Amino acid sequence: MYDLAVFMEWAEFAVRWLHVITAIAWIGSSFYFIALDLGLNRDIEGPADGEEWQVHGGGFYHIQKYLVAPEAMPEHLTWFKWESYATWLSGFAMLVLVYYLGADLYLVDPNVADISIPFAIAISLASLAFGWIVYDQLCKSPLGETPTVLMLLLFVLLVVMAWGYTQVFSGRAALLHLGAFTATIMTANVFLIIIPNQKIVVADLKAGRTPDAKYGKIAKLRSTHNNYLTLPVIFFMLSIHYPLAFASEYNWLIAALVFLMGVTIRHYFNTRHARAGNPTWTWLATAILFVLIMAISTWPLFSDDPANPEDARATPYQERIMATEGFEEVASIVQGRCSMCHATEPFWDGIVFPPNGVRLETHAQIAAHARDIYIQSGVTHAMPPANVSFMEDEERRAIVEWFRSVQ
Repeated sequence: MYDLAVFMEWAEFAVRWLHVITAIAWIGSSFYFIALDLGLNRDIEGPADGEEWQVHGGGFYHIQKYLVAPEAMPEHLTWFKWESYATWLSGFAMLVLVYYLGADLYLVDPNVADISIPFAIAISLASLAFGWIVYDQLCKSPLGETPTVLMLLLFVLLVVMAWGYTQVFSGRAALLHLGAFTATIMTANVFLIIIPNQKIVVADLKAGRTPDAKYGKIAKLRSTHNNYLTLPVIFFMLSIHYPLAFASEYNWLIAALVFLMGVTIRHYFNTRHARAGNPTWTWLATAILFVLIMAISTWPLFSDDPANPEDARATPYQERIMATEGFEEVASIVQGRCSMCHATEPFWDGIVFPPNGVRLETHAQIAAHARDIYIQSGVTHAMPPANVSFMEDEERRAIVEWFRSVQ
């Protein structure tokens, strides 16, 4: 039997795969061009701003960069934009599939903010637009002439948004949204600033006009911001799999330190690519920041649910699931086969924290993860891993029959 839950699981997998593929393409080309630009040999004669000889794949490449534009427009010009657009679009599709359609479980936590699902989605969408508008206005203000001050203000904006998200959404959704917030700024930079400015330069060349150098300067500023924001975005996208990152009471502070790590790591590579030294101090700084993150993550450990899981309030969705026929039997199976690991304080040897932040101690928690239980322990035998708690085939069938009966 092929049901909606199985279809949604594969849909999420397919879109996530697409998102990873496009992100690799975007980040790879971005990092390559940053390294290329910083490493150009500028001690040359001629109209070019710099050149570089490179070897790869059995061939040699001679690359030249023109600061504004060449004297004549070449017949073939390759644009690097679709990688960015496809990454954002696939990421937004994931946001819809997982956090909007699964808002009861992943987006709204009544123990954080008792808001409706439509209101939570509206906040999510509005925050992405708000981030771009504020950032863009800052860049277009006189602060654009002082890049260091502008970067500091951008950092403050990101930290404020990190804190704000944790006051509205679940811990998992808060860090994911901070990544989406940052990625929206990055893609909007490409779509609304960098590519349009490059098109103006191309149009001037075709018309026989001398392009204004300001367009390249503006694009360079936005590209630099994207360079320093990339690594934190990757961290936030991965954080949803690690409760030590997203479920700490101070997850917003962890996010702030992650942004600083993005700066220290990129500073090292940017300096090396520019052949301007070997700032090994950045690795010590990064290590110290990461140790601080590790310490902060355990003060206290979880905040998505209260310390006493019995106090967690059930959502309307969870109440509906708990009222269905057969739920008591499934809850008993899960508590007997899964709760030894998926608990606030797991008592299975070698497991200190509940895997992926999933706790299955109460009926409300089990109801919240009904679809995951169905996929992981019913349709497949992924859980328990290696069937260490000896879940019987009859128990798996009971889970399958119950879940399908309530859909």
